[in-house]
Amino acid sequence: MYTQSVQALIDELGKLPGIGPKSAQRVAFYLLKIDKTEALRLAEAITAARMNSTWCRVCYNIADAETCDICRDAKRDQSMICVVEEPKDIVAIEKTREYNGLYHVLQGSLNPIDGIGPEQIRIKELLVRLSNEAVKEVILCTNPNLEGEATAMYISRLISPTGISVTRIASGLPVGGDLEYADELTLGRALEGRRPV
Repeated sequence: MYTQSVQALIDELGKLPGIGPKSAQRVAFYLLKIDKTEALRLAEAITAARMNSTWCRVCYNIADAETCDICRDAKRDQSMICVVEEPKDIVAIEKTREYNGLYHVLQGSLNPIDGIGPEQIRIKELLVRLSNEAVKEVILCTNPNLEGEATAMYISRLISPTGISVTRIASGLPVGGDLEYADELTLGRALEGRRPV
């Protein structure tokens, strides 16, 4: 029905999270209507982001060097690590201005149904960090859904024998929600009211 190149564009856009076939078609036709320079800027931005971004070798946040800006910041509290599922969760927490410690990005959560076990996310790397750094508290800030809760409980059980304090963000976030959609006030209160696990 469409030319081969347009169909390929629709197919690729349809692979993006939250973009179904109809949305992919709408975006594709929008891109075909805009000025060519705008379309090229978008293509260059995607290429540059992909080529210049990597994972921080310490916390697995998005970085443009071996380590991310947060890990390089000596002013941050080195005794605390906030464990999150995705880099976008760091952005949500940073907006609250309630936390000044370090982070560890799991790059996912436990989900046995989808075949995601402890080996598929960055739990082992977290445990290595805890054995090498002077950390006093680990804040488990995974999403308040079934997978996030299971991940927090699993990590808590691994860390508890080490004597490091393990806390979980408090209520205030809806169960089944994602951190990236929480407003700053709700997320800030959840961080302030964290509790031992």
